Amino acid sequence: MTHRLALGALILAATLGAARAEPLMPFAAHRAAYELSLSKTSTAQGQQSQAPVAASGLIAYEFRGSACEGYAANFRQVTQLQRGEGGPVTSDTQAITFEDGQAKTLRFQVDSTMSENPSPPVEGVATRSEAGEISVDLTRPNKETVRLGKDLLFPTQHLGRIIGAAKSGLGTLDARVFDGSETGKKTYDTLTVIGKEATAPALDATTAAALKSVRRWPVTISYFDSARKDAPPEYVLSFDLYENGVSGSLKLDYGSFALDAQLTRLELLPASVCK
Repeated sequence: MTHRLALGALILAATLGAARAEPLMPFAAHRAAYELSLSKTSTAQGQQSQAPVAASGLIAYEFRGSACEGYAANFRQVTQLQRGEGGPVTSDTQAITFEDGQAKTLRFQVDSTMSENPSPPVEGVATRSEAGEISVDLTRPNKETVRLGKDLLFPTQHLGRIIGAAKSGLGTLDARVFDGSETGKKTYDTLTVIGKEATAPALDATTAAALKSVRRWPVTISYFDSARKDAPPEYVLSFDLYENGVSGSLKLDYGSFALDAQLTRLELLPASVCK
């Protein structure tokens, strides 16, 4: 997700070195809902007055598209944190993106509100040149053009690389990622740790019954601010990643606290077929 959002085997083969890349399964169009709660393994829980002692909320996610027509994603996360002192803090983030199937453009619109620190909406288009350079044309909050350099992945492209690495038996994947979040200028250095293909029944077996025969791998993705060298990750996602791009229940670790996101609903939508 973000959490949030394929290229074919030719690009995968070029980036995975000597490892042989298997063809990718098409990404599944789907709707998913996750219920948020404070993780029992949250390291800061109860240790300081501003650390949350309880949390609630939801994540709603919809993903559609194909390599031919591109990929559209709609993400919303509403979170309420109850601190040891003071009133609750509520945040509401909605992100709408469209990524073309060849990862040459990414259109994004992000609206975030927080009870204590509201943020202006962010909207723009990221474009990859023939030479691989990424430039971002922002229309909100201000009109400006930002150049981000080469070797950047868009969200669905990044997801495809992770699945390709998992199928090739690789245990880690480094990638620099741009998703349009926060200011629309920010990039992340990411490290993905990929476990062995899962064989035990999934924790979400009842909710995700339609995925019973789909391969999956436990993955942990750490997101580092590219502009802050030697800093800890801004957040870490841990979840079961299915071969068709669906994410099982997640843990979102923000360092000072962590949230569990339990998959409560999954609906597979009609697939888009390339003609």
